Amino acid sequence: MRADGMKIIGLTGGIGSGKSTVARLFAELGVPVIDTDEIAHELSHPPSKALEQIALEFGTDFIEKEGGLNRARMRELIFADADAKVKLENIFHPRIKTIVMQQLDKQAIHTPYVLLVVPLLFETNTYSSIIDSSLLVDCSEEHQIERVKLRSGLKNTEITAIIANQLPRKARIQRANDIILNESTLAHLQSSVSALHQRYQDQTCRFT
Repeated sequence: MRADGMKIIGLTGGIGSGKSTVARLFAELGVPVIDTDEIAHELSHPPSKALEQIALEFGTDFIEKEGGLNRARMRELIFADADAKVKLENIFHPRIKTIVMQQLDKQAIHTPYVLLVVPLLFETNTYSSIIDSSLLVDCSEEHQIERVKLRSGLKNTEITAIIANQLPRKARIQRANDIILNESTLAHLQSSVSALHQRYQDQTCRFT
């Protein structure tokens, strides 16, 4: 826990697990949400120093005519080239973390805890030193594939390739402090979120 007493909950889960829905439900309860994917999305649109560096490192073919990142082309590259993946992460991750820390400082006096959404929380150690607890949104691979197909139009092979590049489900479950199983109704999900919200508030109040 930070010196100011604010607790940081790291929310994670595989692609299509329902992280965004869970984050929205916490937000509806008044919990501040900081989403690293949203920050990355903002950095992928001009004006952005990250885009300038991408153009230098990878070439202008990876920048769309409108000036934003060509995400489809970049996704193809990093799945095929591990070095390119590391290079891209080195461009984005430090910038994202700087913004995360700034946003955390802004919330410090306003809330007992913050939800920090990090899709690859367990795959990297970027935020392991600042979170107090991890919350995993879990579901079967079949659920993941169906949800991603509905929202993105990606093919099964593309989705399974993304899943294969993430930590296996069993390993995520073993590392998580708390788990929400998202294979039922929205009402069930809301109930799970409400119960955790109450517990996080109680735990934070106990230590402040």
